[in-house]
Amino acid sequence: MRGMGNMQGMMKQMQKMQKKMAQAQEELGEERIEATAGGGMVTVVVSGHKEVLEVKIKEEVVDPEDIEMLQDLVLAAVNEAMKQADELTNQTMGQFTKGINLPGF
Repeated sequence: MRGMGNMQGMMKQMQKMQKKMAQAQEELGEERIEATAGGGMVTVVVSGHKEVLEVKIKEEVVDPEDIEMLQDLVLAAVNEAMKQADELTNQTMGQFTKGINLPGF
């Protein structure tokens, strides 16, 4: 019956890992990632859960004759913030999947 003790030990380890993962996930949501575009003309702040929290646009970049440039700057800042949020998530959550071969991950 040594196998049962092993199985219980593995289950306890999995439960501990699940708790740690949930805590890491929660902490990610509290992280704030800031990205800028246009030399700081547009700033976007996102959470570690990739929710856009703030968009700041400096007045001098607002040109009614060139709305496309402003749209491009906002898009660039949002994309950069999301990329950084992905990197943070991979770095934070990747510690839990090291050495585990999970299909699809």
